[in-house]
Parts: sequence; C-alpha cells; structure tokens
Amino acid sequence: MASSAIAEADLAVHAPAHGAPCSLDLRAVSWRTLDTPGARLAWDALAACAAEPNPFHESWYLLAALRAFDPDSQITILRFEAGGELAGLLPLHRPKRYYRWPIPHLASWVHPNCFLGAPLVARGLEREFWRALLKWADENAGPALFLHLAQMPLSGPVYAGLQAVLAEQNRLAATVHREDRAMLASDLSPEAYFEASLSGKKRKELRRQFNRLAELGEVNMTRTTGDEHLARWIEDFLALEHSGWKGTNGSAIASHQSTTRMFKEALFGAATSGRLERLTLNLDGEPIAMLANFLTPPGAFSYKTAFDERYARYSPGVLVQRENLEMLGQPEIDWCDSCAAADHPMIDHIWRERRPIGRLSIAIGGRVRRALFGRLVKAELRRNPAGN
Repeated sequence: MASSAIAEADLAVHAPAHGAPCSLDLRAVSWRTLDTPGARLAWDALAACAAEPNPFHESWYLLAALRAFDPDSQITILRFEAGGELAGLLPLHRPKRYYRWPIPHLASWVHPNCFLGAPLVARGLEREFWRALLKWADENAGPALFLHLAQMPLSGPVYAGLQAVLAEQNRLAATVHREDRAMLASDLSPEAYFEASLSGKKRKELRRQFNRLAELGEVNMTRTTGDEHLARWIEDFLALEHSGWKGTNGSAIASHQSTTRMFKEALFGAATSGRLERLTLNLDGEPIAMLANFLTPPGAFSYKTAFDERYARYSPGVLVQRENLEMLGQPEIDWCDSCAAADHPMIDHIWRERRPIGRLSIAIGGRVRRALFGRLVKAELRRNPAGN
C-alpha cells in the first residue's frame, strides 16, 4: 500500500520562487483525479506551453495507458502548480526492485510503449519544477534509496534545468545508461535529405523494388490526419503487426488486451487532439506498410510502424519511411524522434541525426541514505562506466 499512501498524502512543497511572483506547489495525487473534463483541459493547456513536447505524458496518451495498465491505481502523479495553475506533471511509482536487485526506490513510470519519460513542464519553470520535485522526494522517500528517471532526454531545456538544480544543490546524480537514437532534424528538402542519406546504389535498388512491387498491382501511398476511417485503420494495423514476427513472439500490440485497449484509445485521443498523422502503403487497396506519427510542434514522434512480411523483398517499411521524409516540408515541425532502439538496422541508415536518451539515478533523503546511494551508483558505474 506504499504507492497508495503517496497518492492519498496531502503533502505540498512550496519551493523558493527565485524571482517568480507566484506561489509554487508540488504534491502527489491519484491519477484518477486528473481524469475529469476540467482537469484534462488544464492538462492540455500545460502541454501547449510545455518547455519541450512529450506526447506520452499528454492527457490523451497517459490516461489511456493508466486505464489499461494500472486498474488498481498504484501509479501516482506528481502535480506541480504555479499560481494555482497546473505547470508540471510526472507519473511516479515505488518499485521494490531496481532491475534484478531488491532495492526499493522512487521512479518515473514508463511502460514498453512509452518512448520518452520527460515530465511536462511549463516553459520557464524548469528549475522550479525540479527544485520542488527533489524537495518532495527528500521528504517522502519512505524506504526508497534514490530517485530513478527513465527514458530521459539528455539535452534540451528540461534536462538543462535538472542539471542546473543538481549543481546548485551539490546533489549526487549519475547517468547509468545512455543511448543515441535516430532523429530527423534538417533544413534539407525531403529529396535532398534522401539523397544525402543513402548511396546512389541503394536509391537505385529502392526504385527497382518499388517498380517490382508495382508489377503486382496498383500501389499508392496515403497520408491522413484526423479520425476518418480510423477504426478500420487501427484494425488493419493491429492485424498487420500481429501477422509478423511480433505476433509470433507475443510482442505485438494485439497479443495482449491491455496494449490493444491502450493503442485504440490513444490513437483516437491523438486524432481528436490534432496530434495524429497516418501513412499507409497500399497494394490493390490493401495495406502492406503502415505508420503512425504523433505531431507535437515543434517536434514529432514516429510512434509505430508495421509491414506485411510477405512483401519483405520489396522493402515496404523503407518505402513508407521514404514517404515519411515529407515531414521535413512541414513548417511547424523542426524535428522528429524515431522512438526506435539505438542502432536500429533500418531507420539508422535513413535518419542521420541522433537524440541522446538515458536513465538517471539521483540521491534523495538525508546524509546516510545519500551515502548508501553513492556506494550503489559507484558500483553500478564501475561495471558500466560509459552508462551504455
């Protein structure tokens, strides 16, 4: 019941404002208190003014995930307010194990279909948010030895704000894992970027594959926003992904009721919020490659892709990613996160920029707790000094 105790505790932190005229407050609340029309409206307003976008912590996605994966309300939300207005948000839980070790700790909550763990924080309040969060963690650590932040961007204003607060408090922290995943960020046109990314030989091979695919029937690509025919598109995507290796090993979305529910609810929420873009490569009217993007200006996230493995010789996944480069021509989008694992065999050869993502562990509590954490993190980094 430890996590429930967090959710019910009426504990507030009034962080020093450092020149800000408004009062600052951070408390832990049940996520269900945010699942109301009024709360979602304030949440959406926060997303619109966030220092950097994270669709996985917006209302339409995070609530879908919590409803699917946390029916017993074990996950809590750290709610940060400035002047009475919602100004920051991060889901939190209290794991009893740190990977394979029985070490209780506080941790930001991520799940296998959450590809960024950065909190939503109002622009300009990054340092105030981290000061309030760390103060709350110090005072409410319970049995937790440290704070662990997963899937954190290791660049940008939210990360910079955290580093500044860690330095001013002389608080021990370590990046215990780091990876660089593919990212699309360029002033080049889609065609110029494609030519710069792939050799002439590879581009010629893709043209040959497309021509051979066209010999099998009518080939066309569609790009869609909104919710038109979305229910059918979702069912096609789930079936397409499940028909391949992910279905065989049980990692497809449709392999589990919870992930199926989350995916359907999240995509409808994204479409309603104007966040969804869908690409489909069709052969004689049947989808053979599909991709869902989340549009969160000035960024975007290439969320999920699937292709029909019966047509693998024609590289349908690469063909749909070739079309996805058209995002470079969208004036409101400056970059797109691939959401792919580092060293991905396909996307890494097309998208040339990289975004550093990592896991951070941070000291909390009093002197003895921090000393124990120091010994732990020293041992962890000794085994893995590069944090990879």
